[in-house]
Amino acid sequence: MVQKLKAFIFDFDGLIVDTETPWYYAFRDIYEEHGVELGLELWSKNVGTSFEEFHPYRYLEQMLQKEINHEQVRLLSEQKYEAYLGQAGILPGVLELLDAAREKGIRLAVASSSTRDWVHGYLQKLGLFDYFEVIHTSDDVKRVKPDPELYLLTLQKLGVEADEAIVFEDSPNGLKAANAAGIRCYIVPNEVTRGLEFTMHERRLSSLAEMKI
Repeated sequence: MVQKLKAFIFDFDGLIVDTETPWYYAFRDIYEEHGVELGLELWSKNVGTSFEEFHPYRYLEQMLQKEINHEQVRLLSEQKYEAYLGQAGILPGVLELLDAAREKGIRLAVASSSTRDWVHGYLQKLGLFDYFEVIHTSDDVKRVKPDPELYLLTLQKLGVEADEAIVFEDSPNGLKAANAAGIRCYIVPNEVTRGLEFTMHERRLSSLAEMKI
C-alpha cells in the first residue's frame, strides 16, 4: 500500500541550478584547445557522481599520451566555468514547487554528490537554504551516487519511509541511486542529460514547472 506523501528529496546540480552544462562547456573548450574532442556521452558518465567513472584530466592525458599540469587545467576550467555560468538563476518551477510543498506540509531535503561547501554556498546565495530541513552531500557519506547511501541517509534523517517520499533527479546516476533506495523518482533532464537513457523512473518532466501537487 502506498503511504501518504511526506517528503520531496532534490538533487542539486542540474536540477535546482544548471551548474552542469557550464562545466561541460568549460572542459569541451579545453579539450578542443588540445585538439581532442570531448563528446557529451563521455562527459555524462560523471554527471551526478564522482570522477571515478570518467576523469577528465586523466582521459586527456591518455589521448595526448603525455602528462598535463592538473593545477593549470583546474584553474583554466574554473575560469571558463564562471564565464559560461554567468548569473545562473534558479531553474524553472523550482521556487514554485518549494513554496507549494511547504504550504502542503511536505518536508524538503537535498541529497547531492557535490561537496557541502558547494551546495550550501549556492543555496544560501540563491536564498533557498532555509527551505530545506535536511541537506546531505558527499561530505556525509562514503559513497556518492549511483550508490543509494545519500538517499538512505536522507530518509533516516527525515524519519520517513521510502514510499513516503519522491526524489527529483536530472541524471541516470541519481536515478539509479533513488531506485536502489526504493524511492519513487521523477526525472527532470537538463541540456547535458537530456539525451541519456533513463530507465525505471516514475515520471519524466521537462522542468519542475510541470510538477503539480
